[in-house]
Amino acid sequence: MIKSYGSLPDAKERINALKEKPVEVTLNLGRNKFVSFKGVLSGVYPALFTVVPLDKSFKGKTSYSYSEYLCGRVNLKEYSV
Repeated sequence: MIKSYGSLPDAKERINALKEKPVEVTLNLGRNKFVSFKGVLSGVYPALFTVVPLDKSFKGKTSYSYSEYLCGRVNLKEYSV
C-alpha cells in the first residue's frame, strides 16, 4: 500500500528549500530493491524536480514527480560535502 507523507504544497516547499544543495537520493524500485546516489538538486519545476548525479557513470532516471516523493518512492536527504 502506498503511504502519503504530507500534502503537495508542503512537499514543494521542502524540495524548494533543497534547491542547488547536495542531496543523497534513495529510490525504492519495489521488491526490496533500492538505489542510492549523491547529486545536486538542480531544478524545481511545477510538476517535477531534477537531480544531477555527482557520479557521471550513473545511468538512472534523474527527474522525479512530486507524487513519487509524497508516496515515499523517492527520498531526499541533504548532506554536507
